[in-house]
Amino acid sequence: MKSNNITVGAIKEVRSFFMAIPALLWQILFLYIPLLFIIGISFLRSFDVTAIQTITIKNYQVLLQFSYVKIIARSLLLALFTAIFCFFISYPVAYFLALKVKKMKNLLLFFLALPFWTNFIVQVYAWFFILDRHGFLNKILLKLGVITGPLHILNTPVAIYIVMLFCYIPFMVMPLYTSLSKIDTYLLEASFDLGANPWQTFFNITFPLSTTGIKTGFFLVFIPSFGEFVIPALLGGSKTLYVGSMISYFFLETRNIFLGSAFTCVSMICLVCAALIIHLIFKKLFS
Repeated sequence: MKSNNITVGAIKEVRSFFMAIPALLWQILFLYIPLLFIIGISFLRSFDVTAIQTITIKNYQVLLQFSYVKIIARSLLLALFTAIFCFFISYPVAYFLALKVKKMKNLLLFFLALPFWTNFIVQVYAWFFILDRHGFLNKILLKLGVITGPLHILNTPVAIYIVMLFCYIPFMVMPLYTSLSKIDTYLLEASFDLGANPWQTFFNITFPLSTTGIKTGFFLVFIPSFGEFVIPALLGGSKTLYVGSMISYFFLETRNIFLGSAFTCVSMICLVCAALIIHLIFKKLFS
């Protein structure tokens, strides 16, 4: 009987391994191999691989200029701002959905997931009609008497930050909701029975038990926000350069794939270092 159980377990492990092969191959072909190509090209000055003189570090030396450092720092600031503000907006929403809503939870979750069903470009273009000088936002503010003249928001960093928040909030809400919905409500009831007020219950039970969702949501927003290209290009008017815009400029406009590859590698290293620092901060705060 024991040997039969071992055989069944081994068959399941082999089956799981073979089922994972397509995903592994996909990752190798479309992530690791292109990444190796990018790293290799960043050390070249031409594709004349027969000459050893084509190998150089000058591409990286060029990127030591302050203008490139400023672009990377600006992108890190954008990603950090987006992740932090998404958290402050998303946590009350996720908390309400997970612990307060009873009857209409499925409907509200449907509306929450609805942005994922809409094309990302369509969402960004829709903001043109909202943030334009004669758009919806200015008309509402003028009618309410909040402003005396239309605000110039479109093609400014303010527009980029607003739309970044809108587009990335679902990536923060979902992990937070998942984490909060797993909390045993009997723990909250026990806390109230022992005399704790709502704030004490929140900071001693609810918040610590939702730290997994906080970390997951933070990195789900922070990492893609760092390399965001579409929103700064369309709503920022290409006036302010970010990492995604700069990579696109090197590869598509100047056709300098060698400098573009080097900039991609440097940006990736900066992102990894920033993510590690944030991970250590989270570890210290939530340990």
